[in-house]
Amino acid sequence: MPKGVYKYMNREQFEIRTDLALEVREDIEKKGEELKGVRVSEEERYGGEIRITTVSIETEEAARTMRKEKGKYLTIEVPFVRWEGEEEQELVAGVVADYIRKVLGKEERKSVLVVGLGNRDVTPDALGPQIIDNLCVNRHLIGDGRRQNMISAVAPGVMAQTGIETAVLVKGIVAETKPTAVIALDALAARNIHRLNTTIQLSDAGISPGSGVGNHRHALNKGSLGVPVIAIGIPTVVDAATIVNDTMNRLVEAINSYEGDTFCGGYEMLTEEERRMLVYELFTPEWRGMFVTPKNVDETINNMSITLAKAICYALLGKNRS
Repeated sequence: MPKGVYKYMNREQFEIRTDLALEVREDIEKKGEELKGVRVSEEERYGGEIRITTVSIETEEAARTMRKEKGKYLTIEVPFVRWEGEEEQELVAGVVADYIRKVLGKEERKSVLVVGLGNRDVTPDALGPQIIDNLCVNRHLIGDGRRQNMISAVAPGVMAQTGIETAVLVKGIVAETKPTAVIALDALAARNIHRLNTTIQLSDAGISPGSGVGNHRHALNKGSLGVPVIAIGIPTVVDAATIVNDTMNRLVEAINSYEGDTFCGGYEMLTEEERRMLVYELFTPEWRGMFVTPKNVDETINNMSITLAKAICYALLGKNRS
């Protein structure tokens, strides 16, 4: 084993940079570790155009292993998505709306606070605030004699902008407005570059803003807010070390395929985890906090925000998907 790997492999700083429960589960399986207390189910819709995987974390032990809260994590993978087509937006919005209605009962949908997490001045992190900009809020129009579900919304910014924990701000708003449920929206980090901007994760377990990029903040969940919390996010960034590691893996495969024999023996004998550790060890301290996003992220964020805003309105206000 290379000296650098051995030196680094027990450091707590090294971890998988991902918010997706699906990817955590995949990584544990690659290591050959036994994962008890987790159920996985898969389904496809629209002729396989949309793939849905549900990861249910059912025990405290499984939650500790996966570093996720107990609950259900629904991953919607949309390989065709470019997000600009209205037909594609409607398909995705319909699937997300169905999930929201499934998790929130009729009574819980009566008054929903939608929280757009993130920094609108940083494009890959602006998904939450931009969804709020496209949302059909109506709480101020309905009043106490309402016959329609109420939607209120807030984009609280990040602690670097306000000096206040986001969870503290949201908790105060919840205490004053007394919603029946909260929907928290955020940009996420992915492990697999192919899931950038093509995957939606929905969870009934709440959310810890910034956890995927190692910037852990206080969680927003039923325990902290006192009402059901649905977390919805889309991965918009990937750790730079992950890209380097994946590229090296593909290079080894390509060279060995071309030579017809083992050519890069030392590197290919390492496990997947050891390879990532080696790459991370080789990174300078300045590079270790680097995350990468596609060049067209501004356009993609705009289209994704419209799609998810539609989904929330469809789920809570019962609009026709036409």
